[in-house]
Amino acid sequence: MPWLLSSQLEHLSSSPSQRQCERTSFSFYCAVREQLPVWMLEDMRSMEVFCWEDGRPRAFLPSEALLYALVHDHQDYARYLLNRYSVSALRAPRCSFCCCHSSGSPHLNVAVRYDRVSILSMIAEALKNCDTQSERRDYLDGRGGCLHVADAEKTAVQLAVELSRPNCLLLLLVHGAQPDGLDAALQRLVSSDTTERRHAQRCFDFLLLFLPKPPALRRLQEEPQRWQSLLGNDVFSWLGGLAPPSLLLQALRCLARSGPDQITALPEFLQPHRWQ
Repeated sequence: MPWLLSSQLEHLSSSPSQRQCERTSFSFYCAVREQLPVWMLEDMRSMEVFCWEDGRPRAFLPSEALLYALVHDHQDYARYLLNRYSVSALRAPRCSFCCCHSSGSPHLNVAVRYDRVSILSMIAEALKNCDTQSERRDYLDGRGGCLHVADAEKTAVQLAVELSRPNCLLLLLVHGAQPDGLDAALQRLVSSDTTERRHAQRCFDFLLLFLPKPPALRRLQEEPQRWQSLLGNDVFSWLGGLAPPSLLLQALRCLARSGPDQITALPEFLQPHRWQ
């Protein structure tokens, strides 16, 4: 529990061995935060740092170290862990609060929450080493894990929409994540302040690029004039099932599937928001 002070650990631990594990765990957290060299961190993780589990100490897992690297944006360490351990570094670690073996995709959610686009790209590349396409898709669309976790029951795509992280969202969609969350994206368009609205607009645009067909959106039917004014005639008509997608939208959808750089490198007059 690296966010606890050493004085607090004394009251939470029941044995000297457990307290020592917590101290070494906190030291490892601080070492990653200070961006120490990869070789030094790996020496600490494999030989000096221990977690307390089932009444005995154990070494930190690569998946646990990767979470620390994500939080502190230690890109070199994240790259090493993913290259050395591949998809095994993405296994959900055991939850330290309820002692259950978590499921889902905590690394994706942490990457989105902290807006770690570079490490998220590394994770997406590592997922290509999954045994099957189904396993890869299941991970991309996995949810946050235990119910007491802040992002529980949310996919990384849903979290990216909620937090208006367009770069993270585009990476996830290009690598095969399901384009969920269009209704939430619409809500963000009207609830965000001026500074956030641009990012919310890009999230909404990126979702449109990957939707196989327009979903039924009740809010569009309830307030058609409002949404037609906000979204523009072409987008509103397509989402409402009144017209096919525009030629520009169809062209951008083909382009988006070839990689995130293809969209972000477009000149301003061809950016998705020009649909409106």
